[in-house]
Amino acid sequence: MPKLWTETIDAHRHAVREAILDAAAQLIDGGGLRAVTMSQLAERAGIGRATLYKYFSDAEAVLMAWHERQIAAHLDLLAQAADHPGTAAQRLLGLLTAYARMAGQRHGGELAAMLHQGDHTSHAEQHLARLITDLIAEGAQARELRDDVPPDELATYCLHAATAASAMAAKSAIDRLVGVILHGLRPVP
Repeated sequence: MPKLWTETIDAHRHAVREAILDAAAQLIDGGGLRAVTMSQLAERAGIGRATLYKYFSDAEAVLMAWHERQIAAHLDLLAQAADHPGTAAQRLLGLLTAYARMAGQRHGGELAAMLHQGDHTSHAEQHLARLITDLIAEGAQARELRDDVPPDELATYCLHAATAASAMAAKSAIDRLVGVILHGLRPVP
């Protein structure tokens, strides 16, 4: 097969897959995770159901692919926050604020719990823990953050504390929570 033809087919397949995942995102935004059905996905994506089934076996498979895409996008934003200019403490503030705000937008229920059990979630959590650990180690070395507790233990503290944002709706409440988390990271006199 000529290279141009292969690239065109691959680009088409990618575009159709993205259209399906975009349709899933729209349905989720409109009615939650349970609003995603194969019929509605096909209609919203502008494709036939037979075409949809060539890409995904069922709505659960679509949701898993959508969730993987969401996590990758979130991880990219969190990595950008960690790489932002500033001190380690300032970058940690940005990263934890972004993470806590994401936690505040999580979908609940049995279906959401199922989506969070995939390998993609555990890999993302490990990557995020490394980002936080590295920032804490950098901040401890610069004497901005405490150095009496290992950075990986403090990262675990940060992650668990930031998930409390899932019970908060107001950004101001989330920002206060992050302030409390960072207060716990201050150097010990």
